[in-house]
Amino acid sequence: MTEIRRRRELRASPRRPASPESGRRSRSRLSRGAKTVAALGVLWLIFGLAGGSFQGKLASVQKNSNTAFLPASAPSTKVNDLAQKFQSVQAVPGFVVYQRQGGLSVADRSAIEAEVARFKALPGVDAAQVGSAEFASDGATASVSVPLVGQNGSVSVSGTTLASVEKSVLALARAGVPRGVVVHSAGPGGLLVALIDSFSGIDGALLAAAGLVVILILLVVYRSPVLWFFPLFSAVLALGAASLVVYELAYHNLITLNGESQGILSVLVLGAGTDYALLIVSRYREELHNYDSRLEAMTKAWKRASAPIAASATTVILGLLCLEFGELNSDRSLGPVCAIGIACTLAVMLTFLPLALTVVPRGVFWPRVPRVDHEGDPVTHGAWSRFAKTVVAHDRPTWIVTAVVLAGLATAVVSLNPGMLSTSQTFTNKPDAVVGQQIYDAHFPQGAGAPVQIVADTAAVPSVISEVSRIPGVATAPGSVCVEADYARLAASFSGASAGGASAGGASASQVAPAGSGGCVPPRFQVSPVDGKLLVDATLKAVYTSPQATATMLRIRAAVAAIPGAHALVGGETAVNYDTAQAVRHDRNLIIPVVLVVILAVLMALLRSVLGPVLLVATVILSYLATLGVSALVFSHLFGFAHADQSLPLFAFVFLVALGVDYNIFLVTRIREEAAKHGTRQGVTRGLAVTGGVITSAGVVLAATFAVLGVLPLVFLAELGFSVAFGVLLDTIVVRSVLVPGLAHDIGRRFWWPSKLAKGLE
Repeated sequence: MTEIRRRRELRASPRRPASPESGRRSRSRLSRGAKTVAALGVLWLIFGLAGGSFQGKLASVQKNSNTAFLPASAPSTKVNDLAQKFQSVQAVPGFVVYQRQGGLSVADRSAIEAEVARFKALPGVDAAQVGSAEFASDGATASVSVPLVGQNGSVSVSGTTLASVEKSVLALARAGVPRGVVVHSAGPGGLLVALIDSFSGIDGALLAAAGLVVILILLVVYRSPVLWFFPLFSAVLALGAASLVVYELAYHNLITLNGESQGILSVLVLGAGTDYALLIVSRYREELHNYDSRLEAMTKAWKRASAPIAASATTVILGLLCLEFGELNSDRSLGPVCAIGIACTLAVMLTFLPLALTVVPRGVFWPRVPRVDHEGDPVTHGAWSRFAKTVVAHDRPTWIVTAVVLAGLATAVVSLNPGMLSTSQTFTNKPDAVVGQQIYDAHFPQGAGAPVQIVADTAAVPSVISEVSRIPGVATAPGSVCVEADYARLAASFSGASAGGASAGGASASQVAPAGSGGCVPPRFQVSPVDGKLLVDATLKAVYTSPQATATMLRIRAAVAAIPGAHALVGGETAVNYDTAQAVRHDRNLIIPVVLVVILAVLMALLRSVLGPVLLVATVILSYLATLGVSALVFSHLFGFAHADQSLPLFAFVFLVALGVDYNIFLVTRIREEAAKHGTRQGVTRGLAVTGGVITSAGVVLAATFAVLGVLPLVFLAELGFSVAFGVLLDTIVVRSVLVPGLAHDIGRRFWWPSKLAKGLE
């Protein structure tokens, strides 16, 4: 009642008129500032519109292969680089699998054999490595090795081109066999194409779903049929601007972009942009109750909202850029890509959005049009005012019980079990390549098509072959451990034999170039030494993505490392997967502490306090661990996932901690603003009452946009989408609304220690 009476007295008391000169100075400053923001808003409008077309072009500069993301120091990366010197064409292994229930007929077999020559004629297929048809012992299954050209010299083939070639292979295969023969893709090539196809929904389904979710939530929040357009359009402009910048940097190989980074960029910009817009619109609505001029109201709102928005965006950007300390290039890719997105979002929301809202009349808020009645302060009324008073009235039991519940949820994190997802576990659906791989593994040698590659000094190669051939887990069939064949020479020999009358339809390389000692091709058809080194292929018994294959690869590394003078390096698809897992573990252990230190430093600088920032970071960490605990239970018992992707803990940490602190910044900066006038405990009550609705709405928007990642049929994105969505809701509804206010109110002015506020009103 005292506060209401004071406000009424202030409105009733006569105001001292300002001098004409001071009024002119104020209007001059206002005019200069408004013109600057307006000019920048127009520039970002143009930039965002120009960048809109680049959103669809990002797929053309994506790199989705594992080797594109490994650090240069990884052994498998070194082997991959050296292997390019032995073969002018680097192939992506792949198979076409045929099956007929009841068995393949003679006509089926003839048709499959006849397809080999047609595969070789397809552009984009590595004709030199296309194999002859192989028929399984069950009589119902066959396969043909059809590798794709992944790199020709120094020119890498884009993912979209690989996907197009693989689809052409399957279309040709299905058209050339009798009705009833089922055709599937398999091998690393088919699975890579399935992964690339999974990202094809980024420009369509993902953005459409995210946009629809944002519109629905904004309609509920604003209760206006028009107002939602301005935040969403501003977010789309920010995404266009970010896409333009990211495209140019990826095109010139200054950053690496993959499908995951592009998908996360889209939802992050839409979610964060809507969050920032909610704060600006909320402040603007407050000030429209105090100013008749829309320009003056927006200027006041901009001054009050821009600082916390800029601080929160800076925190997220710095947290994302900490990923640059990692070894894995996919981690180092996500950091700058998303940081660019947040920077563009910040710029658009602080320039174009205020300009657009100032230009349109108050009626845009219809049916709740704010009038000049000086009743814009929600502290004295509303549900959040009542909720805030309830929390602070029971501050100590409230924050203690909340912390205990979160700690209990966090104990489930031990069951998260992050690790490398197998082929069939990568997708939430069952693409053709997974079905084909399962058929292939059941009927053919599982290690075929993805051998372990060993680069060693030429003089030590006989010892390497002898030692590796004896290792458990290495295939024992003749020709399993050999110097790699020179496929260009084999192709030339094959062409000569065909011209001399050999059948081109079913002949294999071994028929043209008979196997030499141990089943390997003769030396004249092997790759030539390069810089005193040779390339050796070792076929494994297990499929290349399995734990058994990894264990065998590690035994090979240990064995060849002990051979004197070999200077051997071990790579290949299995080694790539292992080295990736090692890099993920390294990045997680390094980046998480760095992010915590950076965020803590930002909070200390912003709040000019030590105790408060430490407590805020502690609450966010508790929220993060509770989120991982709940995620572990949901993944296992609800979604049926085998386990969490190995990258989830790090990515979830970066987003949840950065965004969790983000919302705490919005709350605590408002509390600090109110505490300077009314004391800390009253400031907590007022800050929660004022920010409760808008921050919770922002959290719901961001959670919903991240949940939309589940539209793409990939387990990692589904897991990340759920974890971030749940974590954001947990943070905004529980941590930011209950735990932090209760804790800050209980501690009182000591929360600001050692700043001046710690000595102010309690």
